[in-house]
Amino acid sequence: MRAVVVMYDTLSRRFLPPYGNDWVHAPNFQRLADRATVFDNCYAGSMPCMPARRELHTGRHNFLHRSWGQLEPFDDSVPEMLDRAGMHTHLVTDHKHYWDDHSATYHPRFSTYEFIRGQQGDRWIGDVAALRGGTGTGADDAEARRHQRTSTQDKVNRREMPTEDKHHQTQVFDRGLEFISRNAGEDGWFLQIETFDPHEPFFTYDDYRDLYPRMADGTAANAMLYNPVSQSPEEVQDIRRQYAALLSQCDKSLGRVLDAFDEHDLWADTMLIICTDHGFLLGEHGWWGKSVQPWYDEAIHTPLLIWDPAGGAAGAGQHRDSLVQTIDIAPTLLAHFGLAPTPDMQGRPLQSTVVDDRPVHDGALFGAFGTHVNVTDGRYVYMRGTPDPANSPLFEYTLSPVRIGPRMYEDLRHAELVPPLPFTKGAPVLKIPAQARFPFIYGMNPAVFGTLLFDLETDPDQQHPLVDDEVELRMAELLVRLMRESDAQADQFERVGLPAQGPVGPEHLLARAQHEVAVATTLAPGEYAARLGLNTPIRDLLADPAAAQVLRRHLPDVRPNPFSPIQHAVLATGEVTMDVLPALAADLADLEKAAV
Repeated sequence: MRAVVVMYDTLSRRFLPPYGNDWVHAPNFQRLADRATVFDNCYAGSMPCMPARRELHTGRHNFLHRSWGQLEPFDDSVPEMLDRAGMHTHLVTDHKHYWDDHSATYHPRFSTYEFIRGQQGDRWIGDVAALRGGTGTGADDAEARRHQRTSTQDKVNRREMPTEDKHHQTQVFDRGLEFISRNAGEDGWFLQIETFDPHEPFFTYDDYRDLYPRMADGTAANAMLYNPVSQSPEEVQDIRRQYAALLSQCDKSLGRVLDAFDEHDLWADTMLIICTDHGFLLGEHGWWGKSVQPWYDEAIHTPLLIWDPAGGAAGAGQHRDSLVQTIDIAPTLLAHFGLAPTPDMQGRPLQSTVVDDRPVHDGALFGAFGTHVNVTDGRYVYMRGTPDPANSPLFEYTLSPVRIGPRMYEDLRHAELVPPLPFTKGAPVLKIPAQARFPFIYGMNPAVFGTLLFDLETDPDQQHPLVDDEVELRMAELLVRLMRESDAQADQFERVGLPAQGPVGPEHLLARAQHEVAVATTLAPGEYAARLGLNTPIRDLLADPAAAQVLRRHLPDVRPNPFSPIQHAVLATGEVTMDVLPALAADLADLEKAAV
């Protein structure tokens, strides 16, 4: 038996033809969809990049205990389990985070691995003069300087890739196809071909960009931070087309894999899984990116396509409605190779779902550490915020105290060793205070957006937060059950105001009490075009006399800067708090209406 996983990063299902897109050029995704099984209700779980990959290894959620970090010493790892069972496992990737100290324990679980350099600011080419000139010392804050440094490094790296054959994605698939060609006659192997594309900065070539209309000046997608949208509608559409262009290159790479399956007759006994870690906001909800806003459908509802040679004929060209998650990929791979999942795995094998759409979950749990805790039953999405604006208590549980961003040494001063958790295999763990002051590590403070309840059947774009006590109670009960099944600790229940033990009651509901905040911070698709609003930069609001008067009434001490009021609240700067947002939004909307 053999298996191939092709994993993309930041692959949006809404841009793929098998999921209804009619303008993106991606014929090979459709080619596979005509043969494989398309899962229409797949949700990611632990967010973002490395927490998602930890789920791929372990088949269980981790965001309720841990932020972005390494595989833990007690974690099960499917590549390692396969290797111990006599299968050869191989990883080829250009995902730079595998080689960072905060993520460095993933790739050694494979039998062999290869790394292609040069992706998104990968610290690769050491051009001292160019890099010194782009350190960003004039940027507004440390986070902006970091992005500027990454952007400069990316530009330096791109000089090494003047043609498509030199592109990091091309080389990833080159090496993956070399593995297939070399080992097509062998049995018992697993290959993971993983590219960081179509992750920003959307670097590709004219052959793909020419598939779509372009603005004359070419909006620079690589200057895009994870911010509220400030660009014009035309610029937003141009950036979406740049994303689509890179996705078209990803489609060509997928076609090469399908050609190899044809050439070597791998369809007979080789499983093929196409997946991603998460999607991306490309102007929807008035935002770019992920992590610093709620995990809306565009970012968390992901594509998943599976060819299962055992039951593939029954699932060929079929769409499945059953609710599935990233955690199901690990046990699906184990089952393909005749291995049982471990007791700690929460995922379920999907072979029966491929054949006859057999349900495996009645709810999908998802989120990022320290942010909303979310659940969906396939129709309703419940994003549980926190009753305390301080978003506390919040603790990490780990035996590998490293994370993306600032090192943990300050928080480690207050760490304590606590008894084993149910999934740590008898090992005690460090309980480390986690401060919600690093939004690009932990994500946003959920109090900024409030508790959100959406009905995807009547509101698929999640524009109208609901107040429905009966539905909220049912979804809160589902959420609590899944949190308990995930061994969430008492502090997580306290943080979001839900009971660690006992029933959920009307006294635990939050959507009604936080509805005003939820409405104020739910930006309509076209709201980025508004001249005055919560996502208008502070300096622009202060430059308008009428808007400045409104702003000073609500925020008398705010300073001119490029961040918007909602971004200040998300970043937890202290200058803008969530309780100010509803009234400020209403007054700015009145000004905008008066100007029309």
